[in-house]
Amino acid sequence: MKIKNIDFGTGIFLAPMAGVADRAFRHMCKKYGADGVVTEMISSKAIVFGDKKTEVLAQIDDFERPCALQLFGSEPDTMAKAAYSCLRFTPDIIDINMGCPVHKVVSSGDGSALMKKPKLAFEVIKSVVKAVGDEVPVTVKIRCGFDSAHINAPEIAKLAESAGVSAIFVHGRTREQMYAPPCDRITIKKVKESVSVPVIGNGDIYSPEDARIMLEETGCDGIMIGRGSLGDPHLFKRVKYFLEKGQTIALQTPEEKLCDIEEHMRLLVADKGEKIAAAECRKHLSWYIKGVRGAAALRDEINRTEDVQKTIELMKKAFLTE
Repeated sequence: MKIKNIDFGTGIFLAPMAGVADRAFRHMCKKYGADGVVTEMISSKAIVFGDKKTEVLAQIDDFERPCALQLFGSEPDTMAKAAYSCLRFTPDIIDINMGCPVHKVVSSGDGSALMKKPKLAFEVIKSVVKAVGDEVPVTVKIRCGFDSAHINAPEIAKLAESAGVSAIFVHGRTREQMYAPPCDRITIKKVKESVSVPVIGNGDIYSPEDARIMLEETGCDGIMIGRGSLGDPHLFKRVKYFLEKGQTIALQTPEEKLCDIEEHMRLLVADKGEKIAAAECRKHLSWYIKGVRGAAALRDEINRTEDVQKTIELMKKAFLTE
């Protein structure tokens, strides 16, 4: 599939998960066939104010491309300035976050709160599209609505298209639902039917079969994988092979998964330094070891370990004695 002039192959994307989808994790998912990845969400105000820590989140490696840079905010002028400023990081796409359900973001009127104000959402999108011009395509990530009484994703999608977006990502839940109920593929289908730009469906994709169901039931142009990839970036390879060949491939062996863990940790160390990597790897390792015998005790030991090499040794002991 294509978004404007950018070819995304089969159309399999990694979701922009805050605190998770950093450069190291994006690298792992690209390695296994993710056609597109998105940065962690970036504050438009922080970019405009020149916050150096925020600018680190906007950095994109060539290996990740095509990669979208995701901005959040609800002030049209600030979003426009931030989008233009972010062109220096040479993103392939600027994505507007209108789906984040976190209270801190929503309480400021950002993220999924924008879905409650369609006119403001339109102005935000329009301002970003105008600011970046023909430099990069602009996309938007939305939810089905803010709550069950306001399922307005098709309406928002039409406004987004009229404001100039080149594609729309839809998470099949409301903000109120967070991540708990089953994905609402009916609303994703309605979004697809309401616009002519590509629509990418997101929600409850944990297997190749889930990906096929999303495509078949919604008619969407691509899929976006989020929580299903946690501790399992290899999922992208399995999904891609299944969608392209109609056949399944085997899950990773413990040895193969161990190699991924070591590579992921090396990438974290290279990007953030050993001290930060030792802390940040813990959440990823808790996902990697899901289903491993003695996972609870191992998780506790990992959380008390501040040495990366010692952590790797713990992983070897766990995976090679399975």
